[in-house]
Amino acid sequence: MKKRWAAAVGAVILSVAMLAGCAGAPASSMAQSVSGTASSSSAGVSSQAAASESAASTDSTAGEKGVIRMAGLKGPTTMGVVSLMKETEEGKARHGYQVEMYGAADEIAPKLIQGELDAAMIPCNLASVLYNKTGGKIQTAAINTLGVLYIVGTDDTVKSVADLKGKTLYATGKGTTPEYALNHILTENGLEPGVDVTIEYKAEATEVVSALAAAGEGALAMLPQPYVTTAQMQMDTLNVLLDLTEEWNKVSPDSALVTGVLVVQKDFAEQNPELMSDFLADYQASVEWVNTNTAEAAALIADYGIVPKAAVAEKALPQCNITFVSGAEMKQQVSGYLQVLMDADAASVGGALPGDDFYYGA
Repeated sequence: MKKRWAAAVGAVILSVAMLAGCAGAPASSMAQSVSGTASSSSAGVSSQAAASESAASTDSTAGEKGVIRMAGLKGPTTMGVVSLMKETEEGKARHGYQVEMYGAADEIAPKLIQGELDAAMIPCNLASVLYNKTGGKIQTAAINTLGVLYIVGTDDTVKSVADLKGKTLYATGKGTTPEYALNHILTENGLEPGVDVTIEYKAEATEVVSALAAAGEGALAMLPQPYVTTAQMQMDTLNVLLDLTEEWNKVSPDSALVTGVLVVQKDFAEQNPELMSDFLADYQASVEWVNTNTAEAAALIADYGIVPKAAVAEKALPQCNITFVSGAEMKQQVSGYLQVLMDADAASVGGALPGDDFYYGA
């Protein structure tokens, strides 16, 4: 058993980059993200390497291609756009969708603030932080990823949230959106976090897996995809016990557990309405293709460095909740989610809930 757990730990350590974009950044990281100071240099991989980053965005007209400069995180929030990236690379896309990949949200935030990007795929709460920081210049255009958090373990007696009472749960994300989501679900099920359920937070997902290994049989943890899949591929006794997206929906059906969103520059969207219409339609088509063609999508996800291995991506994709939700439904789900975060820690959403103009097309 310990050897299998050791193998799982080793595999997870090799996949550290996969967590980026899965669970949001802490409030302190948010402050760094929106400081307006450029962070470390891009580890970017462009879907159209020959296209210049300074190419001007143009409105969509017959026979004329527009350009959208985008950024994505190495994780689930960018998985849904890979078909569009491939089409652009092959010259088959309606427009020039340039996508640069980054390992952390605090590399993307300054570029959005400084207008170096037209759009980005980022954690939902960061979108709200940037809206507040820029005075409403950032809008959310679509939800691209719902919850990726799961309760896992070898304790098959856990069938519901109520069964967590009296248990110890290892987790990562103290002071960030995973903690707020977990606390909301526990509280709405009549459990007091830290009293009815002991929660031991670790700095990284790798530490969570190590804690599970040390605890042995019956240990429980909250982990995001694709970390869950990486551990399960090495540990056949590790099971998914609870899907926190489903548990959220049970207690808060008027909102959603939102991981990632597609954001756009408000000025860009207003100046390029036809291009935006094409872009959102193409993005939705890409998401639908990814969810329908798992094996092919997984290969592209690995090729673009979003997840290190295609095998991991293929197994994790069905649990990554890649989606496309826009308009009024998007507004309802995101606003309800942000309200929960606001109640837990106002700093996590930038100090205030965004106004109606935050929701593009709603």
